[in-house]
Amino acid sequence: MSVIYLLLTLSILVAIVFFIAFIFSVRKGQYDDSYTPSVRMLFDDEIVKEKN
Repeated sequence: MSVIYLLLTLSILVAIVFFIAFIFSVRKGQYDDSYTPSVRMLFDDEIVKEKN
């Protein structure tokens, strides 16, 4: 039974570490998209279907 408590504690600690790392990376701008806005104008046109 003590093994379950140990594993539960360790898994919660690992989850907290990953959560802190995620929050840190979001605040540092790791997930900011700087590429898409520069090429968005190239893909905004709708596809025009030709009439036969």
